Amino acid sequence: MAAEIHPRPQTRKPVLLSKIEGFQDVVNTAVIIPKEDGVISVSQDRTIRVWLKRDSGQYWPSVYHTMPVACSCMSFNPETRRISLGLENGTVSEFVLSEDYNQMTPARTYQAHQGGVTVVLFVLEMEWVLSTGQDKSFTWHCSESGQQLGTYRTTAWVSGLQFDVETRHAFVGDHSGQVTILKLEQDNCSLVTTFKGHTGNVTALCWDPVQRVLFSGSSDHSIIMWDIGGRKGTAFELQGHNDKVQGLCYASHTRQLISCGSDGGIVIWNMDVTRQETPEWLDSDSCQKCEQPFFWNFKQMWDSKKIGLRQHHCRKCGQAVCGKCSSKRSTIPLMGFEFEVRVCDSCHDSITDEERAPTATFHDSKHSIIHMQYEPTRGWLLTSGTDKIIKLWDMTPVVS
Repeated sequence: MAAEIHPRPQTRKPVLLSKIEGFQDVVNTAVIIPKEDGVISVSQDRTIRVWLKRDSGQYWPSVYHTMPVACSCMSFNPETRRISLGLENGTVSEFVLSEDYNQMTPARTYQAHQGGVTVVLFVLEMEWVLSTGQDKSFTWHCSESGQQLGTYRTTAWVSGLQFDVETRHAFVGDHSGQVTILKLEQDNCSLVTTFKGHTGNVTALCWDPVQRVLFSGSSDHSIIMWDIGGRKGTAFELQGHNDKVQGLCYASHTRQLISCGSDGGIVIWNMDVTRQETPEWLDSDSCQKCEQPFFWNFKQMWDSKKIGLRQHHCRKCGQAVCGKCSSKRSTIPLMGFEFEVRVCDSCHDSITDEERAPTATFHDSKHSIIHMQYEPTRGWLLTSGTDKIIKLWDMTPVVS
Protein backbone atom coordinates (compact mmCIF):
# COMPACT_ATOMS: atom_id res chain seq x y z
CA MET A 1 0.00 0.00 0.00
CA ALA A 2 1.38 3.42 -0.94
CA ALA A 3 2.54 5.54 1.96
CA GLU A 4 0.60 8.71 2.60
CA ILE A 5 2.25 12.11 2.69
CA HIS A 6 0.66 14.29 5.34
CA PRO A 7 0.98 17.92 4.25
CA ARG A 8 2.39 20.28 6.82
CA PRO A 9 1.32 23.92 7.17
CA GLN A 10 3.37 26.03 4.77
CA THR A 11 4.32 29.62 5.50
CA ARG A 12 6.15 30.01 2.18
CA LYS A 13 5.14 28.42 -1.10
CA PRO A 14 5.70 28.73 -4.87
CA VAL A 15 3.79 31.57 -6.51
CA LEU A 16 1.91 30.75 -9.72
CA LEU A 17 2.84 33.44 -12.25
CA SER A 18 1.17 32.32 -15.49
CA LYS A 19 -0.58 29.52 -17.33
CA ILE A 20 -0.04 28.73 -21.01
CA GLU A 21 -2.91 26.83 -22.63
CA GLY A 22 -4.20 25.99 -26.10
CA PHE A 23 -2.35 22.74 -26.86
CA GLN A 24 -4.10 19.92 -28.72
CA ASP A 25 -1.98 17.28 -27.02
CA VAL A 26 0.48 16.77 -24.17
CA VAL A 27 3.54 19.04 -24.00
CA ASN A 28 6.53 16.69 -23.88
CA THR A 29 9.17 19.35 -23.17
CA ALA A 30 9.22 23.10 -22.55
CA VAL A 31 11.92 25.54 -21.47
CA ILE A 32 12.03 29.08 -20.12
CA ILE A 33 14.04 31.47 -22.30
CA PRO A 34 16.58 33.10 -19.93
CA LYS A 35 16.48 36.92 -19.75
CA GLU A 36 13.27 36.94 -21.79
CA ASP A 37 9.62 36.66 -20.91
CA GLY A 38 9.36 33.64 -23.16
CA VAL A 39 8.83 29.89 -23.31
CA ILE A 40 9.62 27.30 -25.99
CA SER A 41 7.39 24.21 -26.11
CA VAL A 42 7.34 20.99 -28.12
CA SER A 43 4.25 18.85 -28.10
CA GLN A 44 2.82 15.51 -29.05
CA ASP A 45 0.58 17.46 -31.46
CA ARG A 46 3.70 17.91 -33.69
CA THR A 47 4.08 21.61 -32.93
CA ILE A 48 7.05 23.62 -31.74
CA ARG A 49 6.01 27.02 -30.41
CA VAL A 50 7.82 30.08 -29.08
CA TRP A 51 5.63 31.97 -26.59
CA LEU A 52 6.37 35.61 -25.75
CA LYS A 53 4.63 37.59 -23.02
CA ARG A 54 2.58 40.46 -24.43
CA ASP A 55 1.63 43.77 -22.82
CA SER A 56 -1.66 42.17 -21.78
CA GLY A 57 0.29 39.80 -19.52
CA GLN A 58 -0.69 36.77 -21.63
CA TYR A 59 1.71 34.52 -23.55
CA TRP A 60 1.10 34.32 -27.31
CA PRO A 61 3.02 32.24 -29.88
CA SER A 62 5.44 34.34 -31.93
CA VAL A 63 6.52 31.14 -33.73
CA TYR A 64 4.16 28.26 -34.52
CA HIS A 65 5.82 25.50 -36.55
CA THR A 66 4.42 22.06 -37.33
CA MET A 67 6.81 19.11 -37.70
CA PRO A 68 6.07 16.02 -39.87
CA VAL A 69 5.85 13.77 -36.78
CA ALA A 70 5.40 14.20 -33.04
CA CYS A 71 8.12 16.04 -31.11
CA SER A 72 9.39 13.89 -28.24
CA CYS A 73 12.17 15.96 -26.63
CA MET A 74 14.18 19.17 -26.95
CA SER A 75 17.37 20.92 -25.88
CA PHE A 76 17.73 24.72 -26.07
CA ASN A 77 21.01 26.64 -25.91
CA PRO A 78 20.33 30.32 -25.09
CA GLU A 79 23.80 31.52 -26.14
CA THR A 80 23.42 30.35 -29.74
CA ARG A 81 19.57 30.32 -29.66
CA ARG A 82 19.83 26.80 -31.08
CA ILE A 83 16.96 24.35 -30.62
CA SER A 84 17.83 20.65 -30.93
CA LEU A 85 14.58 18.77 -31.43
CA GLY A 86 14.13 15.00 -31.06
CA LEU A 87 11.38 13.41 -33.16
CA GLU A 88 9.50 10.13 -32.96
CA ASN A 89 10.89 9.02 -36.34
CA GLY A 90 14.44 8.90 -34.91
CA THR A 91 15.78 12.16 -36.37
CA VAL A 92 17.17 15.19 -34.54
CA SER A 93 16.31 18.50 -36.22
CA GLU A 94 18.08 21.75 -35.35
CA PHE A 95 16.70 25.27 -35.69
CA VAL A 96 18.12 28.70 -34.88
CA LEU A 97 15.87 31.40 -33.43
CA SER A 98 16.21 35.02 -34.53
CA GLU A 99 17.33 37.60 -31.98
CA ASP A 100 13.78 38.86 -31.54
CA TYR A 101 12.46 35.27 -31.21
CA ASN A 102 9.93 35.85 -33.98
CA GLN A 103 11.49 33.57 -36.59
CA MET A 104 12.93 30.06 -36.61
CA THR A 105 15.37 28.91 -39.31
CA PRO A 106 16.15 25.22 -40.04
CA ALA A 107 19.87 24.50 -39.52
CA ARG A 108 20.60 20.76 -39.69
CA THR A 109 19.01 17.30 -39.46
CA TYR A 110 20.71 14.22 -38.01
CA GLN A 111 19.60 10.66 -38.81
CA ALA A 112 20.37 9.63 -35.26
CA HIS A 113 18.20 6.60 -34.39
CA GLN A 114 16.06 3.78 -35.76
CA GLY A 115 13.36 4.50 -33.18
CA GLY A 116 11.91 7.57 -31.51
CA VAL A 117 14.39 9.95 -29.85
CA THR A 118 13.97 9.86 -26.06
CA VAL A 119 16.51 12.48 -24.92
CA VAL A 120 18.56 15.08 -26.79
CA LEU A 121 21.31 17.28 -25.34
CA PHE A 122 23.41 19.96 -27.06
CA VAL A 123 26.88 20.60 -25.56
CA LEU A 124 28.19 23.95 -26.77
CA GLU A 125 31.69 23.51 -25.33
CA MET A 126 32.27 20.35 -27.38
CA GLU A 127 29.98 21.21 -30.31
CA TRP A 128 28.34 17.85 -29.71
CA VAL A 129 24.71 16.73 -30.00
CA LEU A 130 24.05 13.80 -27.66
CA SER A 131 20.91 11.73 -28.15
CA THR A 132 19.29 8.49 -27.05
CA GLY A 133 16.53 6.51 -28.72
CA GLN A 134 13.99 3.75 -28.40
CA ASP A 135 16.38 1.64 -30.48
CA LYS A 136 18.44 1.30 -27.26
CA SER A 137 21.34 3.35 -28.53
CA PHE A 138 23.23 6.42 -27.38
CA THR A 139 24.86 8.51 -30.12
CA TRP A 140 26.79 11.74 -30.39
CA HIS A 141 27.23 13.93 -33.47
CA CYS A 142 29.44 16.86 -34.37
CA SER A 143 27.12 19.87 -34.66
CA GLU A 144 29.56 21.62 -37.03
CA SER A 145 29.92 18.86 -39.63
CA GLY A 146 26.76 16.86 -38.90
CA GLN A 147 28.89 13.68 -38.77
CA GLN A 148 28.13 10.92 -36.28
CA LEU A 149 31.14 10.56 -33.97
CA GLY A 150 30.16 7.44 -32.07
CA THR A 151 27.45 5.20 -30.69
CA TYR A 152 26.90 2.93 -27.69
CA ARG A 153 24.31 0.18 -27.27
CA THR A 154 22.29 0.50 -24.06
CA THR A 155 20.54 -2.32 -22.20
CA ALA A 156 17.13 -0.64 -22.35
CA TRP A 157 15.36 2.52 -23.44
CA VAL A 158 17.14 5.56 -22.07
CA SER A 159 14.99 8.07 -20.21
CA GLY A 160 17.63 10.21 -18.49
CA LEU A 161 20.82 11.82 -19.83
CA GLN A 162 23.33 14.23 -18.31
CA PHE A 163 26.84 15.29 -19.37
CA ASP A 164 29.83 16.64 -17.44
CA VAL A 165 31.88 18.94 -19.67
CA GLU A 166 35.03 18.89 -17.51
CA THR A 167 35.50 15.10 -17.49
CA ARG A 168 33.48 14.27 -20.64
CA HIS A 169 31.40 11.78 -18.69
CA ALA A 170 27.89 10.96 -19.90
CA PHE A 171 25.36 9.69 -17.35
CA VAL A 172 22.74 7.46 -18.94
CA GLY A 173 19.65 6.26 -17.02
CA ASP A 174 17.44 3.58 -18.56
CA HIS A 175 14.17 1.68 -18.18
CA SER A 176 15.83 -1.20 -16.32
CA GLY A 177 16.62 1.15 -13.42
CA GLN A 178 20.33 1.21 -14.22
CA VAL A 179 22.60 4.24 -14.55
CA THR A 180 25.62 3.92 -16.84
CA ILE A 181 28.63 6.25 -16.85
CA LEU A 182 30.46 6.57 -20.18
CA LYS A 183 33.70 8.41 -20.93
CA LEU A 184 33.34 10.13 -24.32
CA GLU A 185 36.20 10.93 -26.68
CA GLN A 186 36.02 12.57 -30.09
CA ASP A 187 35.21 9.34 -31.92
CA ASN A 188 34.82 6.60 -29.28
CA CYS A 189 33.63 5.97 -25.75
CA SER A 190 34.49 3.63 -22.89
CA LEU A 191 32.35 2.19 -20.12
CA VAL A 192 33.36 3.60 -16.73
CA THR A 193 30.84 1.86 -14.45
CA THR A 194 27.19 1.01 -13.94
CA PHE A 195 25.11 1.18 -10.77
CA LYS A 196 21.55 0.33 -9.88
CA GLY A 197 19.46 1.34 -6.90
CA HIS A 198 15.96 1.72 -8.33
CA THR A 199 13.33 -0.99 -8.63
CA GLY A 200 11.62 0.96 -11.45
CA ASN A 201 12.87 2.71 -14.57
CA VAL A 202 14.97 5.86 -14.28
CA THR A 203 12.77 8.81 -15.26
CA ALA A 204 15.04 11.79 -14.53
CA LEU A 205 18.70 12.60 -13.91
CA CYS A 206 20.30 15.74 -12.50
CA TRP A 207 24.07 16.33 -12.31
CA ASP A 208 25.72 18.86 -10.01
CA PRO A 209 29.24 19.50 -11.36
CA VAL A 210 30.26 21.49 -8.28
CA GLN A 211 29.59 18.87 -5.59
CA ARG A 212 29.98 16.10 -8.21
CA VAL A 213 26.74 14.49 -7.13
CA LEU A 214 24.21 12.74 -9.38
CA PHE A 215 20.51 12.61 -8.55
CA SER A 216 18.27 9.99 -10.16
CA GLY A 217 14.48 9.85 -10.03
CA SER A 218 12.40 6.80 -10.84
CA SER A 219 8.96 5.38 -11.47
CA ASP A 220 9.40 3.59 -8.11
CA HIS A 221 8.59 7.05 -6.57
CA SER A 222 12.09 7.44 -5.11
CA ILE A 223 15.11 9.68 -5.65
CA ILE A 224 18.69 8.56 -5.05
CA MET A 225 21.65 10.87 -4.50
CA TRP A 226 24.86 9.23 -5.75
CA ASP A 227 28.15 10.57 -4.39
CA ILE A 228 30.26 10.38 -7.57
CA GLY A 229 33.00 12.86 -6.64
CA GLY A 230 33.52 11.58 -3.11
CA ARG A 231 34.35 8.11 -4.49
CA LYS A 232 32.96 6.57 -1.31
CA GLY A 233 30.16 4.77 -3.11
CA THR A 234 27.56 6.30 -0.82
CA ALA A 235 23.97 6.61 -2.01
CA PHE A 236 21.25 8.45 -0.12
CA GLU A 237 17.59 7.70 -0.72
CA LEU A 238 14.83 10.32 -0.74
CA GLN A 239 11.16 9.31 -0.44
CA GLY A 240 8.74 12.16 -0.99
CA HIS A 241 6.40 11.31 -3.89
CA ASN A 242 3.34 9.09 -4.24
CA ASP A 243 3.88 8.53 -7.95
CA LYS A 244 6.76 8.49 -10.41
CA VAL A 245 9.31 11.27 -10.25
CA GLN A 246 9.23 13.26 -13.50
CA GLY A 247 11.81 15.97 -13.04
CA LEU A 248 14.83 16.96 -10.93
CA CYS A 249 16.86 20.14 -10.61
CA TYR A 250 19.57 21.11 -8.12
CA ALA A 251 20.02 24.71 -6.95
CA SER A 252 23.70 24.49 -6.02
CA HIS A 253 23.89 28.01 -4.52
CA THR A 254 21.34 27.10 -1.84
CA ARG A 255 21.99 23.33 -1.84
CA GLN A 256 18.34 22.53 -2.46
CA LEU A 257 16.94 19.84 -4.71
CA ILE A 258 13.65 20.43 -6.54
CA SER A 259 11.65 17.37 -7.58
CA CYS A 260 8.32 17.08 -9.38
CA GLY A 261 6.13 14.04 -9.89
CA SER A 262 3.04 12.60 -11.53
CA ASP A 263 1.33 13.05 -8.16
CA GLY A 264 1.42 16.81 -8.81
CA GLY A 265 3.89 17.34 -5.98
CA ILE A 266 6.67 19.91 -6.05
CA VAL A 267 9.12 18.95 -3.30
CA ILE A 268 11.98 21.15 -2.09
CA TRP A 269 14.71 19.11 -0.38
CA ASN A 270 17.31 20.64 1.92
CA MET A 271 20.54 18.88 0.93
CA ASP A 272 22.68 20.98 3.28
CA VAL A 273 22.25 18.38 6.04
CA THR A 274 24.23 15.29 6.99
CA ARG A 275 22.19 12.43 5.58
CA GLN A 276 22.34 8.73 6.45
CA GLU A 277 22.31 5.78 4.08
CA THR A 278 19.32 3.46 4.31
CA PRO A 279 20.34 0.03 5.61
CA GLU A 280 20.32 -3.20 3.61
CA TRP A 281 17.33 -5.38 4.42
CA LEU A 282 18.48 -8.42 6.38
CA ASP A 283 17.37 -11.97 5.64
CA SER A 284 16.05 -14.22 8.39
CA ASP A 285 13.73 -17.18 8.79
CA SER A 286 12.34 -15.76 12.03
CA CYS A 287 11.71 -12.37 13.63
CA GLN A 288 15.02 -10.88 14.75
CA LYS A 289 13.30 -9.38 17.80
CA CYS A 290 10.97 -12.06 19.24
CA GLU A 291 12.32 -15.05 17.24
CA GLN A 292 8.84 -16.10 16.10
CA PRO A 293 9.09 -18.06 12.81
CA PHE A 294 8.00 -16.53 9.51
CA PHE A 295 5.34 -18.41 7.55
CA TRP A 296 7.79 -20.18 5.18
CA ASN A 297 9.86 -21.59 8.07
CA PHE A 298 7.98 -24.90 8.29
CA LYS A 299 10.52 -26.67 10.51
CA GLN A 300 10.49 -24.06 13.28
CA MET A 301 6.70 -23.77 13.02
CA TRP A 302 6.40 -27.54 13.51
CA ASP A 303 8.98 -27.73 16.30
CA SER A 304 7.53 -24.81 18.26
CA LYS A 305 3.90 -25.55 17.32
CA LYS A 306 3.43 -21.89 16.35
CA ILE A 307 1.74 -20.29 13.35
CA GLY A 308 4.13 -18.55 11.01
CA LEU A 309 4.08 -14.76 10.75
CA ARG A 310 4.47 -12.36 7.85
CA GLN A 311 7.88 -10.78 7.42
CA HIS A 312 8.45 -7.01 7.52
CA HIS A 313 11.56 -4.84 7.68
CA CYS A 314 12.46 -1.92 9.89
CA ARG A 315 13.40 1.03 7.67
CA LYS A 316 15.90 2.31 10.22
CA CYS A 317 17.95 -0.77 11.16
CA GLY A 318 16.98 -3.11 8.30
CA GLN A 319 16.17 -6.05 10.57
CA ALA A 320 13.55 -8.62 9.56
CA VAL A 321 10.69 -8.30 12.05
CA CYS A 322 7.11 -9.43 12.55
CA GLY A 323 4.13 -7.08 12.59
CA LYS A 324 3.86 -7.14 16.39
CA CYS A 325 7.47 -6.03 16.82
CA SER A 326 7.09 -3.27 14.22
CA SER A 327 3.67 -1.88 15.09
CA LYS A 328 4.75 1.77 15.07
CA ARG A 329 5.50 4.29 12.34
CA SER A 330 7.84 7.25 12.21
CA THR A 331 9.35 9.76 9.83
CA ILE A 332 13.15 9.52 9.42
CA PRO A 333 13.98 12.63 7.37
CA LEU A 334 17.78 12.24 7.50
CA MET A 335 17.30 8.84 5.85
CA GLY A 336 15.03 10.46 3.26
CA PHE A 337 11.74 9.23 4.74
CA GLU A 338 9.69 12.42 4.94
CA PHE A 339 6.48 10.44 5.52
CA GLU A 340 5.88 7.79 8.14
CA VAL A 341 7.35 4.32 7.52
CA ARG A 342 7.50 1.05 9.42
CA VAL A 343 10.13 0.84 12.15
CA CYS A 344 10.71 -1.74 14.87
CA ASP A 345 9.62 -0.77 18.36
CA SER A 346 13.14 -0.32 19.71
CA CYS A 347 14.13 1.98 16.82
CA HIS A 348 10.92 3.96 17.28
CA ASP A 349 11.83 4.63 20.91
CA SER A 350 15.34 5.72 19.94
CA ILE A 351 14.29 8.35 17.36
CA THR A 352 14.24 11.83 18.92
CA ASP A 353 11.91 14.70 18.04
CA GLU A 354 14.96 16.53 16.66
CA GLU A 355 15.64 13.62 14.30
CA ARG A 356 12.01 13.78 13.11
CA ALA A 357 12.42 17.43 12.01
CA PRO A 358 11.48 17.63 8.29
CA THR A 359 14.16 18.34 5.69
CA ALA A 360 11.74 18.92 2.79
CA THR A 361 8.65 21.00 2.03
CA PHE A 362 5.72 19.82 -0.10
CA HIS A 363 3.67 21.89 -2.52
CA ASP A 364 0.76 20.97 -4.80
CA SER A 365 0.99 22.06 -8.46
CA LYS A 366 -2.63 20.99 -9.05
CA HIS A 367 -1.75 19.08 -12.21
CA SER A 368 -0.07 15.75 -12.92
CA ILE A 369 3.43 16.83 -13.94
CA ILE A 370 5.19 15.12 -16.86
CA HIS A 371 8.04 17.61 -17.31
CA MET A 372 9.77 20.36 -15.33
CA GLN A 373 12.55 22.88 -15.90
CA TYR A 374 14.15 25.31 -13.47
CA GLU A 375 15.61 28.66 -14.56
CA PRO A 376 17.99 29.68 -11.75
CA THR A 377 18.73 33.30 -12.71
CA ARG A 378 15.18 34.37 -11.90
CA GLY A 379 14.23 31.42 -9.75
CA TRP A 380 11.39 30.36 -12.06
CA LEU A 381 10.07 26.83 -12.41
CA LEU A 382 8.16 25.52 -15.43
CA THR A 383 5.86 22.52 -15.15
CA SER A 384 3.81 20.88 -17.89
CA GLY A 385 1.09 18.39 -17.11
CA THR A 386 -1.24 15.78 -18.50
CA ASP A 387 -3.88 18.54 -18.55
CA LYS A 388 -2.00 20.03 -21.58
CA ILE A 389 -1.20 23.16 -19.56
CA ILE A 390 2.17 24.82 -18.85
CA LYS A 391 2.51 26.59 -15.51
CA LEU A 392 5.20 29.10 -14.56
CA TRP A 393 6.11 29.44 -10.88
CA ASP A 394 8.18 31.88 -8.88
CA MET A 395 10.24 29.64 -6.60
CA THR A 396 12.16 32.37 -4.76
CA PRO A 397 9.95 32.11 -1.63
CA VAL A 398 11.05 28.48 -1.13
CA VAL A 399 14.41 28.19 -2.93
CA SER A 400 16.49 30.56 -0.83
